[in-house]
Amino acid sequence: MKRKNFVAFLIIAVVFLAGFFLISHSAKNLLPQDIKYVQIAGQEIKVELALTEAEQNKGLSGRSELRDGEGMLFVFAKPGKYSFWMKDMNFPIDMVWFTPSEGGAGEVLKVVYIKKNADPKLYPETYGPETDAKYVLEVVAGFSDKNNLKVGDSVVFK
Repeated sequence: MKRKNFVAFLIIAVVFLAGFFLISHSAKNLLPQDIKYVQIAGQEIKVELALTEAEQNKGLSGRSELRDGEGMLFVFAKPGKYSFWMKDMNFPIDMVWFTPSEGGAGEVLKVVYIKKNADPKLYPETYGPETDAKYVLEVVAGFSDKNNLKVGDSVVFK
């Protein structure tokens, strides 16, 4: 009987430890280069990452299109006031700034600013929030309206 109790205890301990490991290593602990998708406004967007300064400066410039369900995610080292322009862009886009909650210290990502239908014809106009953000997602123009995206919405990395 003692052996059965010990085995049951051992199984419970393993399940508990496995659950703890999975919770502590959730998507919030992803390294930037591990991010493949962004879930936002009930949609899953496959993202290309802009991690380096060179990638961030180029962005989507020079491309002919961006498809539905795809985007570019700019990942910055720390929250800040990052402005964007439409230099050498060939099509309008929606831009979404978001950051970890609680001024950058929280675990939940929240939308802090949205620029809808940023038009390349308005270059050199710049767009950006008055509040800090750590990430910017560029998606097809109209995404925000189509999916009722608003400031305060949650964002999840996958």
